Amino acid sequence: MKVAYKYVPYGAIKTLFYSKVDEVVISGPSGTGKTRGCLQKLLYYTDKYPGMRGAIVRKTRASMTQSVKVTWEKKVLFEFLQNGQFIWRTGEQEYRHPKGSVIVLGGLDKVSKILSTEFDLIFVNQAEEVTENDWEFLTSRLRHGAMPYQQIMGDCNPDQPRHWLKQRADQGRLEMLESRHEDNPELWDGQDWTPKGKAYIARLDALTGVRYQRLRLGRWAAAEGLVYDGWDRAIHLIDPFDIPDDWRRIRVIDFGFTNPLACLWFAVDGDGRMYRYREIYMTQRTVRVHAQQINALSEGEYIEATVCDHDAEDRATLEENGIPTIGAQKAISPGIQAVQERLKVQQDGKPRLFLFRDALVKRDQALVEAKKPTCTEEEIDSYVWPKGVDGKAIKEQPVKLDDHGMDATRYGVMYVDKPIVHFADVPQAPTERSKWRID
Repeated sequence: MKVAYKYVPYGAIKTLFYSKVDEVVISGPSGTGKTRGCLQKLLYYTDKYPGMRGAIVRKTRASMTQSVKVTWEKKVLFEFLQNGQFIWRTGEQEYRHPKGSVIVLGGLDKVSKILSTEFDLIFVNQAEEVTENDWEFLTSRLRHGAMPYQQIMGDCNPDQPRHWLKQRADQGRLEMLESRHEDNPELWDGQDWTPKGKAYIARLDALTGVRYQRLRLGRWAAAEGLVYDGWDRAIHLIDPFDIPDDWRRIRVIDFGFTNPLACLWFAVDGDGRMYRYREIYMTQRTVRVHAQQINALSEGEYIEATVCDHDAEDRATLEENGIPTIGAQKAISPGIQAVQERLKVQQDGKPRLFLFRDALVKRDQALVEAKKPTCTEEEIDSYVWPKGVDGKAIKEQPVKLDDHGMDATRYGVMYVDKPIVHFADVPQAPTERSKWRID
């Protein structure tokens, strides 16, 4: 399998490649080659130890299709798949090597495939997204014995300093390696940035705040002056489930073109909890095009209301396309307070606002390349209050940057919690209710 050895790891990725510790994670800023390095290690061991069993795991199976699975098949396995040295078996969700080695794809939302077998080497992609319980569950599956040692490895972007991964590393329970952009030969030729590297680093240098600290410098940094400091990914970001037909449903839209248009679908249960279950977050599309997609995605659902930003022309376009609208309550301070209240965990052990994982309809590649948020949950860590001359947060109006999902969320919460009847917006007769339904 000579093709396998065309890959040469550098820096921290080289250390990861030859590490034999029980638990190892490679952290670092965006674009250092962390994922590629982990995948190449998996490939190397499928050949070195015939009959080994490996796994590529992420928090949800759906999130793998357009991310790590693409890197695995297009950059690591391409020639092997072409010449039949690896076979993809859809039913089993696994790749088979002629020497009997197997690499399984699995999401922690569907653990039956992982639970039913044992492994030698498990790679957790975007390990910052999983919980410590997830991680420890996976370690319990490391007992196949085809390799002289078993290992769980992961890659991650830095998060806030209290994250369990950072704490586990600080306690000496896992080895955390720090990758840098110079570890990636596509960006750094050993002496200077490549043309691709110069362009890439320039994009990262344009970032601000905590995104710059994490994605450019690779620091486990907390955002100063965070607006929603009650947000906890482990609590508020949940796996999807089938929404009962009798729950209320609304749509909320923050308009944009150069900046993304954010359209969020919320369901409200019988106890008043809100669940963001679908999202469009896309640049460079007209409202007319968005309207067509919104209608198609909402087919068969009764949408109680579509709450919008106040742009008259954009609202008119929606209404021309069969989407009646209600103007949002845009008062910033009351809206933020209402969202903050919903984020609080109540006596029943649950908050009143949840976001479904993988609710995004399609990821905007222009935003991905610009290292901008691509959905509502990616905005939260950088949604901050401005600082005064004394360095203290001014809690009046958040910094107006990458806040499209934040605005839409605020509009939705205000609609549900503090309704105001707009007689011009509400149907005046029962016979007109059909206008509100997407048939």
